[in-house]
Amino acid sequence: MPFPDITLAILAGGEGRRLGGVAKGLLTLDGEPVLARQLRLAPHVAEVLLVSPDPAPYARFGLRTLTSEVRGHGAPGGLCGALGAARTPWVLALGCDMPFVEPPVLEVLAGARDATCDVVLFEVGGFLQPLLGLYRSALAASFTAQLPSHPSLRSLLRGVRARVLTEHHLSGVDARLLAVQGLNTPEDLARFGVEQPNAAASELP
Repeated sequence: MPFPDITLAILAGGEGRRLGGVAKGLLTLDGEPVLARQLRLAPHVAEVLLVSPDPAPYARFGLRTLTSEVRGHGAPGGLCGALGAARTPWVLALGCDMPFVEPPVLEVLAGARDATCDVVLFEVGGFLQPLLGLYRSALAASFTAQLPSHPSLRSLLRGVRARVLTEHHLSGVDARLLAVQGLNTPEDLARFGVEQPNAAASELP
């Protein structure tokens, strides 16, 4: 376990409306559910936490699950819930539809931490990538206090001590910058050969 001070929090609160309401963590790539691919990170962290208002589709994975995140606040609510529930000083937030995050990406993020920052994340294509980032669990209270204003993830980052890594940092371990790629549209599925959940995806990983 290289990073016993990190919890992997898989945020699975989205409704997948553009994909017909599918549980996006069960989309399959090369016959394997996205969530199963993400669990390759599990041996490198202390614990995995699944954050979802409807965890039933993922029950077979046997993960510690948080369902009490603040409803109606989307990903910010899920992140706040994960930070509050984590038993480690740091949380790696990961969207459930991001199948290309490999251990070397975690190593880059974790290696950039120090006492001067509370968040570490990438900026790719001019956009911050808050659904692939390391957050101090201690941010839970201040983030949660902002939820009544319905903030975006990016607005939560204003005023925090963030270390922003460039595309160069990511491309050193991920030449195509795929780690920040989410599966949001039918076009995304076609581009990467991703399939909707089927009988094979319903089997144990």
